[in-house]
Amino acid sequence: MDKRILPLTLGGLAIGTTEFVIMALLPDVAKSLGVSIPQAGHFISSYAAGVVVGAPVLVAYAAKFPPKRILIFLMIAFTIFNGLSALSNNYYTMMVLRFLSGLPHGAFFGVGIVVSSRLAKPGKQAQSIAMMFAGLTLANLAMVPFVTWLGHQLSWRYAFGVVSLIGLITIVALKFLLPYMNSLRTVGLRDELEFFKTIKAWHIISISAIGFGGLFAWFSYITPLMTNVSKFQTDSIAYIMVLAGSGMFVGNFLGGIMSDKMRPALAAAILFIAMILALICVFFFSENKMVSLILTFVCGILSMAVGTPINIIMLRTAKNSEMMAAAIMQAAFNIANSLGAFFGGLPLEYGLTYNYPSLVGAGLSILGLILCLAFIRKYKPVI
Repeated sequence: MDKRILPLTLGGLAIGTTEFVIMALLPDVAKSLGVSIPQAGHFISSYAAGVVVGAPVLVAYAAKFPPKRILIFLMIAFTIFNGLSALSNNYYTMMVLRFLSGLPHGAFFGVGIVVSSRLAKPGKQAQSIAMMFAGLTLANLAMVPFVTWLGHQLSWRYAFGVVSLIGLITIVALKFLLPYMNSLRTVGLRDELEFFKTIKAWHIISISAIGFGGLFAWFSYITPLMTNVSKFQTDSIAYIMVLAGSGMFVGNFLGGIMSDKMRPALAAAILFIAMILALICVFFFSENKMVSLILTFVCGILSMAVGTPINIIMLRTAKNSEMMAAAIMQAAFNIANSLGAFFGGLPLEYGLTYNYPSLVGAGLSILGLILCLAFIRKYKPVI
């Protein structure tokens, strides 16, 4: 691994841990703060809202500075707000702090994606970006299960303490390992935003914001799904998160390889079809423990694999606006996070069982597939 990419991978590890551990500890947080599980799901949506707001706003302001300075500043803010999240004692404080914790997320990846692509060898752009996103998959493979176990054994608050510690390590790594680069902005902000006045830009954003929601409708409620429907003990959730993380680890590199070997839009469409089928299977077969575990691994693979080709589509399309494009893609993915958690929670509000969020997820992924196929049909000669 290129050591210059390591600080970005560590940042992904910190961000992935805080983004996904709340899903694993949702019942614990809900009980501690005296709210229902669907209400606790609002913390997921609040974090996602912070990403959506922070990604374009922070990149627009900070893009004139060297990327190394931007990334260090963003990780300092991320570390502080996650540390404060550990001290939350009520629903409203937690909502505000989750929003603030999400602000640096999209901008960090927006800058990081462009930096990693610039550091990549020729023809290895997608795989270099996948190395940065390996931090997200490692979070689900190792850190989320660990802090889930820690949260169950001690308190969910320790999870956010661990996230802050990883944030501090990332700051040090950025300082000493990331090379200095001049500002990545090659045109003025007004010119940079011109691309986002086009239908093509919003078509790509819509694919991400809607289609990727299928993942979050399933994953946001994975703990109650596995305990209430599949009938696993709460102590098993940490191991199940390892399984999901293993799938995401594999899927991250699968998405990178597919994006380098075929047209990214075609790769995304294939992965959306597979995700739809997998989520439907979750709905019908989660009562079987063994099948439920297999589907957890498969959904993990597909959920992470589809992200890379969509990012590559946007980067190749947004000439002279790569950093803003990458940041807005993170905002789109977190709109998907918010939509998935919200719509996935609706069946639960009406008393339906915890396998229904996956059915909602399949519906969102179908919409994403339709948008993806429409994109291929319209822009086939280009993407």
